[in-house]
Amino acid sequence: QVQLVESGGGLVQPGGSLRLSCAASGRVFSISAMAWYRQAPGKERELVAAITREGDTSYRDSVKGRFAISRDNAKNTVYVQMNSLKPEDTAVYYCNADLRTAAWAAWGDYWGQGTQVTVSS
Repeated sequence: QVQLVESGGGLVQPGGSLRLSCAASGRVFSISAMAWYRQAPGKERELVAAITREGDTSYRDSVKGRFAISRDNAKNTVYVQMNSLKPEDTAVYYCNADLRTAAWAAWGDYWGQGTQVTVSS
């Protein structure tokens, strides 16, 4: 089947940086949009940043100018560079991809297992 595996989370001090990666593997035929979401304790999951296959990006207002999403289509991988991190960025970060497993298959929504990002002094 398909797996999305995130890496790069951890504990960082306010003002620090982290880079998250997410690689799709398995029966991946084609990937359209990819995105990063996050979910803090007691809150709903929210969209952080998204990128089309062509490289068009969008961000939620609270991370604009601090986060940068990118992707490597040859590696089926999406990244997010997170700078000037704040305590309110603390959350589990999830990778999302809209992909097909074959040319004849329908597009489907796939999720990674999540990686914890904690911003604290």
